[in-house]
Amino acid sequence: MRLQLALNVDDLEEAIAFYSKMFAAEPAKIRPGYANFAIENPPLKLVLFEGAGENGTINHLGVETETSDEVLATEARLTGSGLATTGVDETVCCYAEKTETWVHAPDGNKWEWYVKHSDAEQLQKTVVAGTDVGGRCCAAQLDTINVTDRACCG
Repeated sequence: MRLQLALNVDDLEEAIAFYSKMFAAEPAKIRPGYANFAIENPPLKLVLFEGAGENGTINHLGVETETSDEVLATEARLTGSGLATTGVDETVCCYAEKTETWVHAPDGNKWEWYVKHSDAEQLQKTVVAGTDVGGRCCAAQLDTINVTDRACCG
């Protein structure tokens, strides 16, 4: 597992240059308005979203797991402890096919637990109760959905 930190940036090229130097690593994926780094030391998935929010703010946080079973176990643990989640979904978002679940922290931060299965060509697809609502990534959609509905992205 590794921690995921997704940041909002104003200038993607400038941010890529900075974080490449800071972590001595090149991005694993670059797409329009999006980049991610799979940093080994420290183990970190750094995701950059250009123009998705106020510059320098947290878009969302997450934990990238190695298997779908780990996501399912986390979902069971979270709901078993009384936390409301979005449930587990098979999704395509942020240029990846994945299995994921989301939870809101009391401070308003959005946390995603997920496993990436493969790359995809699509940045954003949001599904709420099985309907494609398009638009922004579901981390933003979590602000407007009931946590008993299903959401995807991250």
